[in-house]
Amino acid sequence: MVAALNVPRNAKIGFAVAGLFTAGLFALFVLPGTQRPMGFYVGLAFVLAVSLGGLLTALFTVASAVRLARQ
Repeated sequence: MVAALNVPRNAKIGFAVAGLFTAGLFALFVLPGTQRPMGFYVGLAFVLAVSLGGLLTALFTVASAVRLARQ
């Protein structure tokens, strides 16, 4: 079932997109300058990347399941 739904492929794409999105936000809002320690923002970036990656993986897998069900 995991292979039929392409879960490993969906996870790679989901976490890659999440990583790029997080890196973009980090570069846009944090790197120009901040008053708080950088460690806080690195932790927040990690949480954002992991949670967004999981969400995107789930959405891509649901889309694969719908596509498989329609065939």
